[in-house]
Amino acid sequence: MRVHAICKLCAILACLGPAVGFAQAPSSADLNAANNPLTPKITINFHDYWASRLYDSDDYTNQFLLRGLVPHRLGGAPQLLRFTMPAVVTVPDGTSGTTTGTGDLNLLNLFPFKAGPVEFAVGPQLTIPTASRPQTGTGLWQGGLGAVAIAPQAWGILGGLLTWQHSFAGPSDRPTQNNLTFQPFFIYNLPEGWYFRSTAIWAFNLETNDYAIPLGAGIGKVWVLAGGTTVNVFAEPQWTVAHEGAGQPKFQLFAGVNLQFPIGKK
Repeated sequence: MRVHAICKLCAILACLGPAVGFAQAPSSADLNAANNPLTPKITINFHDYWASRLYDSDDYTNQFLLRGLVPHRLGGAPQLLRFTMPAVVTVPDGTSGTTTGTGDLNLLNLFPFKAGPVEFAVGPQLTIPTASRPQTGTGLWQGGLGAVAIAPQAWGILGGLLTWQHSFAGPSDRPTQNNLTFQPFFIYNLPEGWYFRSTAIWAFNLETNDYAIPLGAGIGKVWVLAGGTTVNVFAEPQWTVAHEGAGQPKFQLFAGVNLQFPIGKK
């Protein structure tokens, strides 16, 4: 499974980082910038969600996501375009087996601003039905909104990401989508570039009233290369503490590698 490959990569980087020329241990500000979803740097993320146990099911799910953030000024205002492409998705096929394909592309365009020490961003989102198989996507176009609030601290980060979207076009035989998610961010910085993290996504299906509320507890490590590029690897086990509906994950492992590239001085 791809999550195993990501975990192996995290371990290799953690062990070999000093030998391949990583810079000195990052500061608390470096750690915050590496984990802040509103940091205005070109970002490429390789993320994997592996749910090994599901409620009322003997199957599993796995999502390998290609995510990115592109700062831009289309129309003159500073903005952050975040994309999420489920590159490889494995889900139950409804016949006591699984199927694998690509998922639906999500685009979220955020307009950042500050209110005192707190960073905010709001903007529209669009989901495009790019899934290669019926089971790995909704088959519907969806639109909605996203909002982020981040409060950087000397010791880490507090914040959250709230999104909502509703289907508005597509085949009439596909189920209507009306989904709300909330992702709390809690990052606690540790010495030598290490940090504790809890970032599990709470998902609410407003159409069926199904939901899942997981809690995460993981660890990560950040390096800052000599040229300013940030390497951030992590693994975060997540346990569902409340749920409604079959197929929700009992336990999942979220692991990833995040790369941030500097885009020049402000």
